[in-house]
Amino acid sequence: MKGQSGLSMLSLAILGVIRQQPQTGYDIRKLFATTPLGHIRNSPGAIYPALKRLDDAGWIRGQAGHGKTRVQRVVYEITPAGLETLEDHLSEPVTQDDVTWRMDDVLLRFAFMEPVIGREATLRFLGDFVSQIDTHVAGLRGYLDSVRDLMPVCGRLAMENGIQSYEMNARWARRAIAELGGD
Repeated sequence: MKGQSGLSMLSLAILGVIRQQPQTGYDIRKLFATTPLGHIRNSPGAIYPALKRLDDAGWIRGQAGHGKTRVQRVVYEITPAGLETLEDHLSEPVTQDDVTWRMDDVLLRFAFMEPVIGREATLRFLGDFVSQIDTHVAGLRGYLDSVRDLMPVCGRLAMENGIQSYEMNARWARRAIAELGGD
């Protein structure tokens, strides 16, 4: 799934990880397989073509070197153009579509955000996130109230679960704002 800028979650994750430290494809696969990034596709059939696309776009540069082993591998680092692309993607405002359809992308963006675009922009992002969630929840509650008597019990309970999930994300974002010193 792609965000507004067209950057896929896999590309975002690769750029974010490589921005932190140059990595080999193998190192990236291992990181994705052994950390909370495990929900991102980590097969060779996903990682290596993505690295090639990012390299072809000029966003990363691969150089022969040594990874965490003695075996010579291609070590990738982010380029200035790649950093600009990452900054642009992380700086995109949170939209209603992001909250509705791309919550994983929103949280992945947040994970890489502060060192790349700064605390002030990160706090703005979180404020937008809360605002978009609050608007979405209000719409969901209005809809639920209008059809409550027509819905099967399980449908109502499922919708209530979804609403509570959004509310939990808004509570988390408000706490993150406070922890980052924005409140």
